[in-house]
Amino acid sequence: MKKLALIFVLLLMSFPVLAAEDFSGAWSGSFTGTGPDGTERTEQMFLKLVHKGADLTGTAGPSAEVQWKIDKGKVDGNNVSFEVQAGGDASSGAPLLRFTLAFADGHLKGTLNADNGGMKLSAKVDTTRVK
Repeated sequence: MKKLALIFVLLLMSFPVLAAEDFSGAWSGSFTGTGPDGTERTEQMFLKLVHKGADLTGTAGPSAEVQWKIDKGKVDGNNVSFEVQAGGDASSGAPLLRFTLAFADGHLKGTLNADNGGMKLSAKVDTTRVK
C-alpha cells in the first residue's frame, strides 16, 4: 500500500502545474508609473492572450488596434510573464517591456519593467478580462 501511495505521489509531481485560470482572451486595463521628470502617468493597455499549458502567446499594445507580438510568455499557476518589444521592432528604439503578472479577484495585476537607453522604468499593471 505504501508503494502504491508513493507511486501516486510521484506521478502527480511529474505533471506540470496547471493554472487554475485559462488566460486566453482579451484583457484591458492600464499601467501607471513615474516618468523621468517625476510625473506620474497612466497609460491604457490591451492584451490578446493565447494560453496553452505553460505557454502564453498573443499580442499586447496600447489599444485593440495597435498590438505587438508577445515573446517568452510563460504561465506558472496563476502567474504569467512575458516580453513585448514596444513598437513591434527593436530597431524602432522603443524599450523592451517585461511583464510579471498574477491573477487574483478577476484581475491580472503586477509590474511592467523596461530599460530605455539605460534608463530603468517600472509601472504597476492592472487588467481585467474583456467580455
